[in-house]
Amino acid sequence: MVNITGIVDEVARLDALRALDMLDTPPEAEFDAIAAGARHLFGCKFAFVSLVDADRQWFKAACGLEASETPRDVSFCTHTIAADDLLVIADTREDPRFATNPMVVVTPFVRFYAGVPLRVTPPGGGAALPIGTLCVADDKPQDPTREKLEILAGMARVVEALLEARRTSKENLQLALDRQEVLGDMARTHRLLQHAERMARIGSWRLELDGERVHWSDQTYAIHGLEPGSQAQLALAMQFYPDDDRAKLEAALDRCVRQGTAWDLELNFTDAQGRPRRVRTLGEIDERAGKRVAVMGVIQDITDRYQFERRLVAVARTDELTGIPSRRAFNEELEVALDRAREGAPLAIAIIDLDRFKEVNDRLGHATGDKVLQVMAAKLQAVQYLGDHFIARLGGDEFVLILRGRRTQEELVQDIARLLADLRYDVPDDRNVIMVSATIGACAYGASYVDRASLLKEADEALYRAKRMQRGTGAIAGNSAHIQSLVGEPR
Repeated sequence: MVNITGIVDEVARLDALRALDMLDTPPEAEFDAIAAGARHLFGCKFAFVSLVDADRQWFKAACGLEASETPRDVSFCTHTIAADDLLVIADTREDPRFATNPMVVVTPFVRFYAGVPLRVTPPGGGAALPIGTLCVADDKPQDPTREKLEILAGMARVVEALLEARRTSKENLQLALDRQEVLGDMARTHRLLQHAERMARIGSWRLELDGERVHWSDQTYAIHGLEPGSQAQLALAMQFYPDDDRAKLEAALDRCVRQGTAWDLELNFTDAQGRPRRVRTLGEIDERAGKRVAVMGVIQDITDRYQFERRLVAVARTDELTGIPSRRAFNEELEVALDRAREGAPLAIAIIDLDRFKEVNDRLGHATGDKVLQVMAAKLQAVQYLGDHFIARLGGDEFVLILRGRRTQEELVQDIARLLADLRYDVPDDRNVIMVSATIGACAYGASYVDRASLLKEADEALYRAKRMQRGTGAIAGNSAHIQSLVGEPR
């Protein structure tokens, strides 16, 4: 067992723990919700509210482990109490204190641990002493961010408040609120803790329905970019949202007040310093004695997560080499276009395959081949005569066009002929030049071609029909015409 003598008064610590009268008590929803929220935050297998007794650690709440307690001499939390500070073990196998610990070498094979001490004031007063931890653990190493650790520490403070509230309620029940008020406060606290389980870092707020008075927590002020204590009014709060999102929030608030319907929205937001943000807001009605007295809820700044997700989507939808949309973006765009085509909107696709591209790669190298792809992508982006269209790279030396609007029906042959002329590029080499051209196969939406698979198949077959006749030309599915470039034949 880790020796904590001289760092923490063990006798006073155990007195403080036992004064809580929490050991071996049944599970409680509030503690379970916090443990579940901590596990979700870190994406871990295990999370605990652990109380460290003289020779055991007992779990007031445990996620991912069936046992209700473990011996103290194998307890990671004993080290947290010894340090009386946040303890993070990124990889237990790399830490000589834990590499041979039974919890590491056999089930549950703990590789990562992060724990925050839970402190309470001893019965006789004085400095708060560590009596347990809020901790997370996993069977894989992990290097958590500072933000996550700060959130874990904040959640530990909530556990401490609950522990203190339990003791205060036990010691001063006659001087506290009457039983109904206590139960009401516990229920409201429980609902907010449920929100905290679903969210990481939050601010809370409350709107009193008699006079529309607004109460904000310090974190809510921080999200708005305001100093705590500034006058908060409903009209002022709504001004932080753009018109469209303000309308959504006002509608949700109205339904909540009239019908008792809760909401969960992600909205755009501009704080008091003019910085664009993204927030998640949840709200629900607060009833007392059957009367709706307030709307209460939470708000979270999710700007970083939202921007990261948008960057991921943008990367997935963009071809890295050419900077134009990728095959994934094409598939998504085509599905939207097909929905409109089924309602009568014109639609065609054209597959573009580069001629002599392999020769460029073989003779001049892939760097030159990449440049050819970039030049062709730029040429496609510069095209102005196609009307409503979408360009993407399918992969290799293949590009694709989605053609929409009336030109799709009336000018398709002419537009392909112009494209054939535009998509020519002389690549110099030591002996001569390699004239790269394009062969195009197209297919227009119609009775026989009504989905992505049939459009692509028919356009591809038209492409190879054109290649068989002459490279640098085009063909359209269901049309026997052989489309020539508006300039001379490719060399």
